[in-house]
Amino acid sequence: MVSNQSKEMFRLEGKVAAATGGGGVLVGALCEGLARAGAKVAVLDIAADAAKERAQAIRAKGGTALAVEADVLERASLEEAAARIEAELGPADCLINGAGGNHPRATTSAELPFFDLPSEAVEKVLGLNFAGTFYASQVFGKAMAQRKEGVILNISSMAALRALTRVPVYSAAKGAVSNFTQWLAVHMAREYSPRIRVNALAPGFFATRQNKFLLYDEKTGDLTPRGRTILDHTPMGRFGEPGDLLGAALWLLSPASSFVTGVVVPVDGGFSAFGGV
Repeated sequence: MVSNQSKEMFRLEGKVAAATGGGGVLVGALCEGLARAGAKVAVLDIAADAAKERAQAIRAKGGTALAVEADVLERASLEEAAARIEAELGPADCLINGAGGNHPRATTSAELPFFDLPSEAVEKVLGLNFAGTFYASQVFGKAMAQRKEGVILNISSMAALRALTRVPVYSAAKGAVSNFTQWLAVHMAREYSPRIRVNALAPGFFATRQNKFLLYDEKTGDLTPRGRTILDHTPMGRFGEPGDLLGAALWLLSPASSFVTGVVVPVDGGFSAFGGV
């Protein structure tokens, strides 16, 4: 039997959580889960309609949510978002840096070799994944530093832990996110307050809209050779589902992990543990 004290460790009652990329599948599922845990959720996304749809879904289930259009590559946009969130919900206690993703033109193939990856695609993937995390941490982290308390949760990737074929730019960007997570954890704790924690999740392989073309054949719907190889190297034998991230996220955002900072937690069905034999 789980005690009330144990349940309270994972509660976020009254906390304000801001999530970039909140209109997407994975971070959107986190937003809904945080609302069920009692948080007031600000759903940030450059796609205003996606943010509104996710916020409405949360409110329809009795949660508190605010849709905020924001571009993580523009500090002014993030500052406006933070000011609006504070005015309508209160200052953000938690920040999830979930904006990110890959781009087909930053993915190597027989038709597009590494040497020909276009600079605009490279810069977009590097910017969205790393710079977006960096800027949002500056804007929301500054307010946390002033209050001497807060939690930042970055979204890294299995690509940061293992060198994956075909996605050199995405891998490099997520590798930077993991490194930055450790740097920021030390910086915030030592320079401002040990009550400011910074951690990251490293999702394994989830069949989202962005990477589905790498996992499934568009015409037949069958697994691609890459998709089959991934499952062969995932002990749990399946791709991740959006809800699979929630437990680890709640742990890292809640008082249950009050002595945890600077870690990158794989949520990968055992992929990172499997040696291949």
